[in-house]
Amino acid sequence: MFAKAFRVKSNTAIKGSDRRKLRADVMAAFPTLGTDQVSVLVPGKEELNIVKLYAHRGDAVTVYVSGGNPILFEVEKNLYPTVYTLWSYPDLLPAFTTWPPVLEKLVGGADLMLPGLVVPPAGLPQVQKGDLCAIALLGNRAPVAVGVAAMSTAEMLTSGLKGRGFSVLHTYQDHLWRSGDKSSPPSLAPLALDPPDLSEEKESVQADPALQGDLRRLTLEGEEENGEVQRMCEEKSLSEASEDPSVRDLNPDPTDSKTLQEQMDELVQRCFLHALKCQVRKADLPLLTSTFLGSHMLSCCPEGRQLDIKKSSYKKLSKFLQHMQQEQIIQVKELSKGVESIVAVDWKHPRITSFVIAEPSPTSQTIQEGSREQPYHPPDIKSLYCVPASMTLLFQESGHKKGSILEGGEVRMIIINYVKRNDLVDADNKNLVKLDPILCDCILEKNEQHTVMKLPWDSLLTRCLEKLQPVYQVTFPGQEPIVKKGRICPIDITLAQRASNKKVTVVRNLEAYGLDPCSVAAILQQRCQASATVTPAPGAKDSLQVQIQGNQVHHLSRLLLEEYQLPRKHIQGLEKAPKPGKKK
Repeated sequence: MFAKAFRVKSNTAIKGSDRRKLRADVMAAFPTLGTDQVSVLVPGKEELNIVKLYAHRGDAVTVYVSGGNPILFEVEKNLYPTVYTLWSYPDLLPAFTTWPPVLEKLVGGADLMLPGLVVPPAGLPQVQKGDLCAIALLGNRAPVAVGVAAMSTAEMLTSGLKGRGFSVLHTYQDHLWRSGDKSSPPSLAPLALDPPDLSEEKESVQADPALQGDLRRLTLEGEEENGEVQRMCEEKSLSEASEDPSVRDLNPDPTDSKTLQEQMDELVQRCFLHALKCQVRKADLPLLTSTFLGSHMLSCCPEGRQLDIKKSSYKKLSKFLQHMQQEQIIQVKELSKGVESIVAVDWKHPRITSFVIAEPSPTSQTIQEGSREQPYHPPDIKSLYCVPASMTLLFQESGHKKGSILEGGEVRMIIINYVKRNDLVDADNKNLVKLDPILCDCILEKNEQHTVMKLPWDSLLTRCLEKLQPVYQVTFPGQEPIVKKGRICPIDITLAQRASNKKVTVVRNLEAYGLDPCSVAAILQQRCQASATVTPAPGAKDSLQVQIQGNQVHHLSRLLLEEYQLPRKHIQGLEKAPKPGKKK
């Protein structure tokens, strides 16, 4: 369902009534979850967003986002957990196991076929057709996909494990996963299960004696025929796990006597102090605690480590911040009902002033390259020129033809060489160029062709550039250049008045500069503490616009110019920022 990019319709903060309804729906859909677990999954105070989107096949999907990660998605009133949720609750759904190489096929949009299943000694989980199931890889219990069973377990065994077993809805590494923090699956050891109690299956298994034989035959044959493949996959998955930073971080350092929880406590405190010392400024206060975690603490996590407060002794961000408040490092207040913010920081506190930031080694940077979401770097944008049919004669001597793409400097050199080669510089005035028939046809207007015989150099070059077709080249870091016709549209910032007489800030054309409108909307919503939505841009095909309540041009200016380092010439509307002292 999310193998290809989806289109976001809206992104809004959840209302209190919708939050309560979601909790009730989660308890009904997943009765194995306790009340405390549901409260953690659907937090009562922390930020929770509802994202409405359209999948690439047109399916209308509602996604619930908490802490920057999609936790649940809803299709046709059916609620499904994401892999992020299943990593916290790996036993939430019946889990089936497949070989690690199969993951690539699932990510590409394929369903899971029954020959790809690994039959454990305890037998397959008992499911009925249409049941929601998790799919894990051999050697790690952490699910990597969510799907719906295409047949019951009994039917799977009767078929000899042939045919389609599961319709896959969502996988690790698909576009829904990419909308979160892109973390890797944790390393969860498979459960050591005893063989199932067949007394519970007597009615279905003993009714067909061959069925019980099938189970025994499939298990034994699978072990015999696939033993070598299983051993290779286990070795591969274990070696990959040892190299995966997110997995390695969950295993204790053999040279470190501290427990995993103690190590995570230290990591939480380190990220907290790092964020306060290097990222948060007085102008950022008050700062939502959820924003502080998602935008500051997580980005300060050292390479090769994975910050997870749930694995610390604090368990919750609010509890950790209470400890820091007791140490008088920060002050936290509930500025609006159910939403806490950091309102003050003592930057002179000994723990902040004495904190030393460890520089990552070049080797560590090389290993970790690509394992995290890279920071945004603005594209290199060049204005170029395309040779039209009407100018072909002028450029063919230099080896160019219709459709050739040239830079401005190249065009000037071609014109200069053409003039000198054809001896067109005026003998009496070196600043003038005599126009031959080709130059007349290419550069002059019809009413000028019998009256204009010479042109100054600057006029000749300017006219030539004006007659060429404008194109532009966009090059993103690490990618091949992209050439498009016309001139690149600037990021357009406008203010609009709504029926309620309230102003909204509208931003368009972010995609042309490699910016995701949904990500920009999420950042602005947190920083402006105002509602932000993403909607289709009127009159523009496959383009989205971001709308934020109020005049938020100042925030946009800081984000686009200072943080994203985009040239001012590519942004229009910055002058609409509110004047100092004027109400937004």
